[in-house]
Amino acid sequence: MLFFVRISLHGIFGVRSGLRITFLIVDNTPVQNLVDFSRRNMPAVHPAPGMFGENELTPTIKRNWPGAMVRRIELNGFLIRGVTGGDPGYPYPNSEFPKHLLKLQARTRMILSLPPMIGPKTVAFHTLGCKLNFSETSSLTRLMEKEGFQKKSFDSLADIYVINTCSVTENADKECRYLVRQIQRKSPESFVVITGCYAQLKPREIAEIPGVDLVLGAAEKFNLATHIRELVKGDSAKICSCDIEQVNIFHDGYSLSDRTRAFLKVQDGCDYQCSFCTIPMARGKSRSDSLSHVLKNVEDLARKGIKEIVLTGVNLGDFGNLDPQSKRKTENFLELARSLNQTTQIPRFRISSIEPNLLNNDIIDLVANSDRFMPHFHIPLQSGSNRILALMRRRYTRELYAEKISLIKTLIPHAAVGADVIVGFPGESDDDFKETVDFILSLDLSYLHVFTYSERDNTRAIEMKPVVPVRVRNERNKILRNLSFQKLQYFTALHRGQTRKVLFERSRDKTMMEGFTDNYIKVTVPYHEQWVNQIVEWSL
Repeated sequence: MLFFVRISLHGIFGVRSGLRITFLIVDNTPVQNLVDFSRRNMPAVHPAPGMFGENELTPTIKRNWPGAMVRRIELNGFLIRGVTGGDPGYPYPNSEFPKHLLKLQARTRMILSLPPMIGPKTVAFHTLGCKLNFSETSSLTRLMEKEGFQKKSFDSLADIYVINTCSVTENADKECRYLVRQIQRKSPESFVVITGCYAQLKPREIAEIPGVDLVLGAAEKFNLATHIRELVKGDSAKICSCDIEQVNIFHDGYSLSDRTRAFLKVQDGCDYQCSFCTIPMARGKSRSDSLSHVLKNVEDLARKGIKEIVLTGVNLGDFGNLDPQSKRKTENFLELARSLNQTTQIPRFRISSIEPNLLNNDIIDLVANSDRFMPHFHIPLQSGSNRILALMRRRYTRELYAEKISLIKTLIPHAAVGADVIVGFPGESDDDFKETVDFILSLDLSYLHVFTYSERDNTRAIEMKPVVPVRVRNERNKILRNLSFQKLQYFTALHRGQTRKVLFERSRDKTMMEGFTDNYIKVTVPYHEQWVNQIVEWSL
């Protein structure tokens, strides 16, 4: 017997039992099977749901779904047998069944219930956005595994799909919607959970996306397992969020990259109010881990065989928590860096990104004299025009930025220095953009991360005029990407022939492998298993 099966999950998790109950909807079952079923089994009284008995099922259904019970049978929309919402249905007696419905083209439907299945529930994660999001996703994965869930790859079938979102750009929002549609096509019975920045900023908008079951804001994402157990498939999307002012607890986390590099979260939130940015509204006020707990996490990662740790945060240079009485930081990023440099066994540390006004000269000096902190800085620029920097509400000028780059290259000539740049910010004239290009040309930068400005709700910039046309934004993006390529080619060529230390990473295809030098030059070579997670002296 051939039929099409659509699966719906109702009450996939009991609050305490953790049992899974599945309902099978079998569409287009051959009409004759239903007719024979009706003639043989139509009772004089209405049975209770789930009590029709195994004898009423065809051999194919028995074989594929042992223990299944009939809940309801329909023919062309007419109820033949079953219950709805707990009340008895009204099956047709054989003598009254509409004969014109008994045609081969009739649309039939049989709804079956399966017995509870006991075992680990599966969960798959997908991360959008920054390294901080990746570290948090890894932490959520470990939390779910401790709760008895089994991790699956996002491409596999899973009971629950969790998308940890970003909302820095419009594309991140669009990608989230695309992923939900993919899940709906692949596994419509699965639960879909959205968390992260997008979920905090626009929970109701996300809840209206077809297929979304749960939206978790910044304060609730680490209570994922608890919320999952209370879900019921088919209900409207549940929103668990709060005002961002109430988000004040730091949750640590780290992500592992094939047991080679780890992204360690040490700070979260931001107290800056840049006019284009939604991060303070999505992640709350700046808060940090304690120095002692960071050192404990580093020790844990060292035991796992990690050779490089990338320190991450929303505003990493603002590391440290305020003393409630003195209103001063009890610890700062320089103290953290010194402790990591002196007391740990990890051979390599890398600073992910740090604001130019928070990158003090002592931090640069520490990196210059350290064997553990890699000669690599990523320092957001955003614009080379002081006028635009002021409109962006950035806390530095182009002159300060140039001073930092000059000091780095004086103390560490071989250091890699990357920069973020936004093009098409409201009011950015051709002259402003030219000023940015000329400024970048004058700096000894190694590469750029170029972002096209996109309007974000509830930011000051969205009200600013004049608006730069999207076509112009895209043209400017292309110009700076080309400039970034030239910068990177030049930086790489400067080191050709040198011998530098490369940490090689595991490759999935086992044909080629990649690694990075201390100063962040990518090296691609034929795969050698013995080089995985090893620091190798390499001639460039």
